Amino acid sequence: MAKRVIKKPNIDLEVKKGIAWAVHAFTTCGIVAGFLALVEVLNNDPVKAFMWLGIALFVDGIDGSLARRARVREYTPNFDGGSLDYVIDFFTYVAVPAVMVYWFEMVPLEWIFAGTTWSLIAAATIMAVSCYTFANVGMKSEDYYFVGFPAIWNVVVLYFYVLDTGWLVNGLTVIILSILTFIPIKFVHPLRVAHWRNITVPMTVLWAAMALSLVISSKDKGPTEAMYKIQLTVWIGASLYFAWISLWRTFVQGDPGPADETPDHTT
Repeated sequence: MAKRVIKKPNIDLEVKKGIAWAVHAFTTCGIVAGFLALVEVLNNDPVKAFMWLGIALFVDGIDGSLARRARVREYTPNFDGGSLDYVIDFFTYVAVPAVMVYWFEMVPLEWIFAGTTWSLIAAATIMAVSCYTFANVGMKSEDYYFVGFPAIWNVVVLYFYVLDTGWLVNGLTVIILSILTFIPIKFVHPLRVAHWRNITVPMTVLWAAMALSLVISSKDKGPTEAMYKIQLTVWIGASLYFAWISLWRTFVQGDPGPADETPDHTT
């Protein structure tokens, strides 16, 4: 009598699929954080809103690395993690910051002809021009620089809040960055660009730490005003570094030829 063969499931394959789905679930946490940020905006609490946006930014910063390590395209071929990431990014990078511009009246000048304020117009502009960014197949260069302003409006609104800039600066900034969306100026991706990565990654961590501290203390400096000014100086210095490396790539190095491209071996 022939023995009955019992097929055992490929446990290793199932584990890898489980890890891939776990990475997708982690990515999805970004939109939950974004939604909670929106709730805090409606509750008139910008500090908590920025905290949740910071969590969403952190998730977005590392989920790509996790996805590549988990080989999600191979183990979850019927689920497009890139599309998921785009949906979440548009919500957290564009939609929530646009609401903040409108809700917190960051461009409060009234437009007498329509009985509304420029904050509404600025918010609508942010939403509209960012559609081009997310639909642009040439959003990134071969060496992982963003081509055109990469719709990081969450960061822009953070600068408005911490620096307490006025309506004129805010309005002009929205206009200028909206125009730069369509101009091929390069903006550094702080985690994927190979040039000076050993400096850029620590600088990113420093920038994030200072931003967190400044958001918490921006409205209550009190006896720590000297420390606040030091943190602000460091934060602005880190910001100037990112601006410099982006301008260097755009106007000094230019677009590299195939022989000059530096392969990206990191996640």
